[in-house]
Amino acid sequence: MKVAVLGAAGGIGQALSLLLKTQLPAGSELSLYDVAPVVPGVAVDLSHIPTDVKVTGFGKDDLASALVGSDIVLIPAGVPRKPGMDRSDLFNMNAGIVKNLVQGVADNCPDACVGIITNPVNTTVPIAAEVLKQNGCYDKRKLFGVTTLDVIRSEAFVAELRGLNPANVTVPVIGGHSGTTILPLLSQVEGVEFTEQEINDLTHRIQNAGTEVVEAKAGGGSATLSMGQAAARFCLSLVKGLQGQETVECTYVEGPGDHATFFAQPVRLGKNGVEEVLPYGELSAFEKQCMDEMLDGLKSDIQKGIDFV
Repeated sequence: MKVAVLGAAGGIGQALSLLLKTQLPAGSELSLYDVAPVVPGVAVDLSHIPTDVKVTGFGKDDLASALVGSDIVLIPAGVPRKPGMDRSDLFNMNAGIVKNLVQGVADNCPDACVGIITNPVNTTVPIAAEVLKQNGCYDKRKLFGVTTLDVIRSEAFVAELRGLNPANVTVPVIGGHSGTTILPLLSQVEGVEFTEQEINDLTHRIQNAGTEVVEAKAGGGSATLSMGQAAARFCLSLVKGLQGQETVECTYVEGPGDHATFFAQPVRLGKNGVEEVLPYGELSAFEKQCMDEMLDGLKSDIQKGIDFV
């Protein structure tokens, strides 16, 4: 597999690249791109780790070289959140970055699977879709919003609350990837019962966990390490799928459109990217209410991306 990371010198990009260098299948290639001048150094640094994954760094003028032949392109490039900002505040800065990078994908590796990490994901994924459509290479099976961070946070918080091993906790998370559009289906966590108050508190914590990190870092950054792990988990699941070993992850994709054009829910990954968008089961009364309250906002986020392009 050739995996390109666009924005590899940033906080998420470096964490993600480290995890991929140590966990991608032997014989894989890791292509690191960034406009920041340190990216060749990041590639050299990683190349000293003894795994059978080749690492190459590409600077701001070499996007085409970084992308050619890629099977998977991951895009964490962009400006991180700072205290007092929400994901929508990032739109003006990050929308143009995503548009330009996805144009590079269309030009150099139009058949690649593309994982958008850059916030606001609710909006940047529709931007990517519109750019690919304009270039005649949009395949809805191959474009993903990486919402895995909401899933791993849910697993961590549920395990912490109940004293469980997080490896044994599965929490489907549906909807979008900001604030109230994040809907963890706590009613579906096997073997665990919650009080109404616990469900309310946990849901709120999961939805606002990014702010928890931003405030704890006191202006020094946002969720980079946990996002790096989440993106690596998603990428490795996608690699397995592309190699014929089907896996399931929750991700933000263009699905059947029951609620919105793009919607995060469990997806079966296989040789074509999305093999099947899976049903997410029965919702509790609380979850139905949350769904009803967030859909207008999610649809507005999606339209904003379409309008931008």
